[in-house]
Amino acid sequence: MTHSTPLLLGVHTHQPVGNFPQVIDDAVLRCYHPFLEAMHRFPEFPFAIHISGWLLQYMVQQHPNTIKLLQEMVTRQQAELVGAGDTEPVLAAIPHADRITQLEAMADRLDKNFGQRPVGAWLTERVWDPSVVPALQEAGIQYVMVDDYHFLCAGASTDQLGSFHRTEENGQAIDVFPISEALRYRLPFSEAAAAVTYIEEISAHNPGSAGIYFDDIEKFGVWPETYSWVYEKGWLEKFLQGVLNSPHIQPMRFKDYLHQHRPQGMIYLPTVSYSEMNEWTLAPDAARNYAAFLEQEKAAGRLDLRKPLIRGGIWKNFLTRYPESNWMQKRMLQLSQRFHALPKRQQSKQMRADLHETQANDAYWHGLFGGIYLPHLRRAVYQAMVRLEAQLDKIQERPGLQFIDVDMDGHEELYYHNDHQQLIIRPTPSGAVAEWDCYKLHHNLGDTLARRDEAYYDKIRHGAVDHATPSEGIASAHDRISFKTEITAEDLLADTAPCHSFQEWLDNVAVTYPENSIVQDTPHFTGGVADSWAVSKAYSLTHKGLIVHFRIESPASQQNVESHHFQTRLFLAMPSCDGPAGQFFADEQSQGGFGLPIQGEKTRQIVLEDAVMGGKITLHCNPPARWEAAPHMTVSQSEAGFEKIMQALQLDFYWDLTAGKTQHIEILTEIIADD
Repeated sequence: MTHSTPLLLGVHTHQPVGNFPQVIDDAVLRCYHPFLEAMHRFPEFPFAIHISGWLLQYMVQQHPNTIKLLQEMVTRQQAELVGAGDTEPVLAAIPHADRITQLEAMADRLDKNFGQRPVGAWLTERVWDPSVVPALQEAGIQYVMVDDYHFLCAGASTDQLGSFHRTEENGQAIDVFPISEALRYRLPFSEAAAAVTYIEEISAHNPGSAGIYFDDIEKFGVWPETYSWVYEKGWLEKFLQGVLNSPHIQPMRFKDYLHQHRPQGMIYLPTVSYSEMNEWTLAPDAARNYAAFLEQEKAAGRLDLRKPLIRGGIWKNFLTRYPESNWMQKRMLQLSQRFHALPKRQQSKQMRADLHETQANDAYWHGLFGGIYLPHLRRAVYQAMVRLEAQLDKIQERPGLQFIDVDMDGHEELYYHNDHQQLIIRPTPSGAVAEWDCYKLHHNLGDTLARRDEAYYDKIRHGAVDHATPSEGIASAHDRISFKTEITAEDLLADTAPCHSFQEWLDNVAVTYPENSIVQDTPHFTGGVADSWAVSKAYSLTHKGLIVHFRIESPASQQNVESHHFQTRLFLAMPSCDGPAGQFFADEQSQGGFGLPIQGEKTRQIVLEDAVMGGKITLHCNPPARWEAAPHMTVSQSEAGFEKIMQALQLDFYWDLTAGKTQHIEILTEIIADD
C-alpha cells in the first residue's frame, strides 16, 4: 500500500493561568479525555500534542486517568509531546533569559511526567518574531510550527507550503513547519469524509507535500456544538478510520518527519501572527478599515492572492490598544530585572515560578476569547506579581518612596510602600492610585479595566443575528454571533479617564494636580480647580491600610455661593465581582452584593466583604459622606457570544462644602485578611 501524503496532526491544549476549576473540568470531560480516548483506540495513528504547563499540573492532580491515557501513548511512541513556554507566554513579549527558563521549565515538566523531553515547541498564538530563535535553539528546540500565512507573508509560493524550512537569527538555526490554513478550517468543521479526501489530494496537487495541522484541541468538544458533532455524531472516529483506511495518507509524528527529511530551503519570516490576530491588534477605526478592505478584495476575487500583503498589526500593538496590558507587561519586565539581578543562590524556585506566572499571555490581549476582559485572568497575573515583589523586598529592600516611569510613557509614577501594601500613584493630572497592592491578600485593588470602543461593537449596534450554519458540517466560532446578556447603547460608551482610585471633582469640575504639585518627595499633592478652590491630597500608609486626607480651601469669591460639593471616586477590584461571595455593608446595614447600583446618605463606615479575595475592606469617612456604588461593567466578545462583565466596584463619596472655610476630609481604609 503506497502512502503519498504524510499527515502531521497536532493539537494544542491550553487553559489560562487562573481559570476557574469548573471550566477546566468541563473541558476535560467534553474534550480532552474523549479526544485522548479516541486516539488511544487507534495506536497506529501517531500525533503530536502540546499541553500548557499550568494545565498539565492541574490535570496530573485532578484528572490522573486522562494523563494515564497520554502516558501510555507516549510510551508506545504514538504521541509526541511538544514543548512551549511553561505558563504559555508570548515569547516575543518577555526577556531573553525568561524565554529560556520558560522553555526549560516546560521540558522538565514533560520529562518528569512522561519521560520525554520535547524537540518541538508550540509558539503561543503563533506569534513569530525572529528574536525568539536564539532562545528556542539554546533551550534544545529543533522545530516550531507557524501558520502557512507567515510563509506567504515572507513571499513564499503555495508550492513551498508542504514541508518545513530552516531559519536563523545571528547564526542560530531552527526549522519551521507551515500549518495549513485550509486544514485548520476543515478540522473538525467539514464532513469527515471530505476532510480525508482533501488530505489525499494534497500530494496530487503538490507532489511530496505533507498535510500539516496543529490547532486548538478545544475545537474538538469545547467550542459551541462541537461536542455533539465530534463525539456523539462520530466525526472524530470517522476521520481517524478514514485516514487509516486511505492508501494515500500516512500519519506521522512531527519529529519523525523532521528526521526523515531535509529542509525545503531557507526562509526569513516577518514579525507576524495568524491573520485574525493581526486584525484584532488594530485600533477600532483601523480594524474597521482593515475589515472593509478585506471584504472589498474578497468581493473582487483578489483576496487569496493579496491577503499576505495585507498585514494588519503585530501582537505588541495590544500594549497600546489596552493601557492596562502595557502596565502589566512593564511591571513584569521590572520584576524580571530585579529577579535576575539577584545572585543565583538567592533566586528560589518559587520566585521563578511566580515570575513565569506573571508572563502568562491570556490576560494581556483580547480577540475571539475574553482575555484581558476577564478579571480572574488579570488577577492571577497580579497575584503572582505581588507574591514575587514581596519576596524580592525581603531579600533586597527598596526605598519607601521611588519615582519610576512604570509604563514608559515619559511620566514618572510614585511608588509608595511599606511591609503591608504598595501604592503606585500617577502624580498628574489626578494624583490617583493606579495600582494598590495588598501583600497579605496577594491582590491588586487597582486591577480594573476601562470601557473603550471595539470594532465588533458595530455588530451589536446593528443588531446582528447568528450566521447561517453551513449546509455541511458546523459553524466555526469565528462565524458565530450571539448575545449572552442584554446589551444597550449606553453599555458601549467609552470611559473618558482611566479607572484609578481617588480622583476628585469639586462642583462637578475635575480637580487637577500639576506636574510640580508633589510636596517635597512625599505622597502629598497640591492642586485645585482652575483659579478658584485649592485642594491638597495626602496619602499615608499604615500597618492596616491607608489614610487619604484632603484639605479644601475656598476662595473669597465663593463666599456668597450657598451650595458646593466635593467628590472622590474609587474603583476597587473585588474578585467576587457580581457573584454571591461579595457583601456590601453601610453603617453595619447589609446592602446586598456588588452587582447592583445602590446609594446612601451620611454614612460613616462602608465594609466590603469578599470571600474570593479572602478578606474585607473597611472605609471610614470623616465627616460622614453621601455615597453611590455601582458595578463597573464592560462589554466584550467571547466564543459563546457578547457579554457584560463586572470589572470593579465604582464607589463615589460626596461631601457638602461651606464657602469661606478651610475644610478637612479623611478616608481611612483598613484591609483585613480572613484568618
